[in-house]
Amino acid sequence: MSQKSPLAIVNETFGAKDKLVDKLVGLLDRGDESKDDLRKRLSSAANTKLLHLHRVATEVKEKYGSHDALVDGVAKALGRSKDKPFVERLAAYSDARLIDLIKATERRTKKSAKAK
Repeated sequence: MSQKSPLAIVNETFGAKDKLVDKLVGLLDRGDESKDDLRKRLSSAANTKLLHLHRVATEVKEKYGSHDALVDGVAKALGRSKDKPFVERLAAYSDARLIDLIKATERRTKKSAKAK
């Protein structure tokens, strides 16, 4: 079995790259950047990168609601929710990195609970 190419996945799932970019513009927090600038920047990105961004953005939106809620969840999972400098540092991390942190923490917790 061969794996589908990122272009095939984008075309099958979203119809076209432009439609995926439009969905991402709605999902991503753009900060100071305008929607048109973000759309232009995303249009030139690789399909693999766009699929990854969509996967991460939808997971954050569905499970946590926002970046701040994700930061709070990671800090609680690590047991350092009262450590303000640590929470501020976590807020600077990307959503993908925070998701990786919380998943690793959950795996570690399950493994230690299983060992006991």
